Amino acid sequence: MMLFKIASRSIFRNTRRSLTTMLTIAIGTAATLIFGAYTTFVFYGIETSTVERLGHLTVYRQGYFDFGSGNPAIWGIAHYETVLQQISSDPVLSSLTVIATPVQSLAGIVESSASDESRTFLGTGFVPADRDLMKHWDEHGTALLRANGTDFDAADSSQGIVGVGLARILGLCAPLKLGNCPKLPTGAPSDKAASADVAALPSQNFSDLVARDTADDPATANKYARIDLLAATAGGAPNVVNLAVRHAEPQGVRELDDAYVGMQLPLAQQLVYGRGEHRVTGIVLQLHRTEDMQQARRRLAEIFASRHLDLEVRDFAELNPFYTQVVNLFGGIFSFIAVIIGVVVLFTVSNAMGMSVVERTDEIGTTRALGVRRSGIRRQFLLEGAMLGFLGATVGVILALAAAYFVNRAGISYVPPAQAEPVPLRLYMFGAPLFIVKVWLTLIVVATLAALLPANRAAKLQIVDALRHV
Repeated sequence: MMLFKIASRSIFRNTRRSLTTMLTIAIGTAATLIFGAYTTFVFYGIETSTVERLGHLTVYRQGYFDFGSGNPAIWGIAHYETVLQQISSDPVLSSLTVIATPVQSLAGIVESSASDESRTFLGTGFVPADRDLMKHWDEHGTALLRANGTDFDAADSSQGIVGVGLARILGLCAPLKLGNCPKLPTGAPSDKAASADVAALPSQNFSDLVARDTADDPATANKYARIDLLAATAGGAPNVVNLAVRHAEPQGVRELDDAYVGMQLPLAQQLVYGRGEHRVTGIVLQLHRTEDMQQARRRLAEIFASRHLDLEVRDFAELNPFYTQVVNLFGGIFSFIAVIIGVVVLFTVSNAMGMSVVERTDEIGTTRALGVRRSGIRRQFLLEGAMLGFLGATVGVILALAAAYFVNRAGISYVPPAQAEPVPLRLYMFGAPLFIVKVWLTLIVVATLAALLPANRAAKLQIVDALRHV
């Protein structure tokens, strides 16, 4: 107890120097916590948006991930209803899983007969109710803006959605009531400016083929904007369907936003498989907690091995490399900043303690003459360094919490990675107590280690030389 009293009085012997040292530690602690809180918010935000779209795990036919993306139709999972039932009825997976739902990937050409525009598209077939349920996943509390549900008519499987960029390209801004759509500039290229041989080619209009393949529902024929989708079936034959576009959704990545078409699973299967056996590209599993992902993956592997199913499992990080890239980038930046702050604190405390040793050399000699061992001198200066770190880090934690409180309520918005629209800026600090404790303890340890060299120098002073010091 006496050692603590001596240390507490010693660090405030030179109040200005001690306060400057503690302020440096406090600013370093606050900066580390604030940037770490922002980094954590970005991590959780990207994870949440990814899991909402892709789920945690996706079951594919063996080899699809490496070879099947170019032609997903031929890599479909046969008898997927049986596989889905086996997954849903498993007692281990059922306790970990929010939902398991089938999806169908496809690609082809989309055309709008109203604007006579066409381009390639990337499509996904899904179960609307399952997709809406997946959008409510928010383990970390970072889903600040909730997307509206698909609101499809269950009786009309021809309804779907498109990306905002694709709606702009196909001239659907007015029918879909989209704001901020740019107008076609004056002098834009047209078929009149094309070469004669290209201009002479027939227009890519699938209306006749669509009319022969499907018939519009009279009740919805003029209610929604309609587009035609052309794709090759699993057998290689061309097939076409008509899609009623309910609304447009931003996809975050421009390349995907300019090509995305979402539709109900039956329509996607009809386009890909025609009158053949309907399959699915994958079965998506969304879990209650990300921490359970490895357990669920192992259980799926056990089920597939025991039933001799030619299936594999991939997690959302494998399906979305952007997530891993962002995590690695921000993790590297945070580590770099933390090291710099640690070095600054190290040299600041070391310098302060070194000056304290010089000023108190005669005191050290007197203390040693009274019988205090070298280890006692060393402990005293280490304790002073630890106290400086404790007080500075504690003040830094308070400053960081106050900054997070005001920032979270300031209404600041920005466009984070993998998002298409601005979202409120948040510092994820109040939900991460372990992170705060780790930073707080780390700064105290750094301050204590910074005092080690001056403490050793003080302990090695000769009594006679210290007493003669002026």
